[in-house]
Amino acid sequence: MQEFDIPIFKKTYELYKNFHFVRNTAPKQERYTIFLKCENIILEIIEGILEASELYKNEKMPVLRKTSRKLNLLRVFVRLMKDTESIKLKDYTVMEEEIDEIGRMLGGWIKSTKE
Repeated sequence: MQEFDIPIFKKTYELYKNFHFVRNTAPKQERYTIFLKCENIILEIIEGILEASELYKNEKMPVLRKTSRKLNLLRVFVRLMKDTESIKLKDYTVMEEEIDEIGRMLGGWIKSTKE
């Protein structure tokens, strides 16, 4: 499937795999609260990317904007996990870098869709 070859999908897929590993090392109480919420948001971002990849250019914008909002929400929750010491600083740094890169890719996709 062509949509699995796009770089933003691959990067988000890797983010989920890394997040899943970090979630499994977290305290049980945390796994079923903010970690679960973040995991669901990442899955929604993946869904949005796949959905947008199948739409015509003039139909993509609402899906891309919604996906961008989800990514921003994920940023806030990951920062909150760091601030509450639910994740190690090292894990936060890696996730933050991945989220930032996905954000740049998504921003470029939105910009190219507007043109």
